[in-house]
Amino acid sequence: MVFRVKVVRRAEVQIEEAAAWWGKNRPSAPDAIREDLQVAFELIARHPNVGALALNAKLQGLRRLHLSRVRYHLYYRIQIESRTVQVPAFWHTSRGVGPNL
Repeated sequence: MVFRVKVVRRAEVQIEEAAAWWGKNRPSAPDAIREDLQVAFELIARHPNVGALALNAKLQGLRRLHLSRVRYHLYYRIQIESRTVQVPAFWHTSRGVGPNL
């Protein structure tokens, strides 16, 4: 069963800001954020349990997937009944504590 990936507005903004910064500041791989996200979206759509459970999160069942090349975490929740994977945040690992979710 393939799940639909739905990125919430807050995460869309975080992704757009990260991709814009990356495109300006990483000329050797300007599209790395978008490329890695595409792979991550395909992975969680087919294997939603692949990510680790996020610790210290208020949202029950929140998971995160580490995108090692760009050093971001993709936070998501599986919604079985609607066959959806909801993405509430995209967070750089250098920020220390994860997003308030």
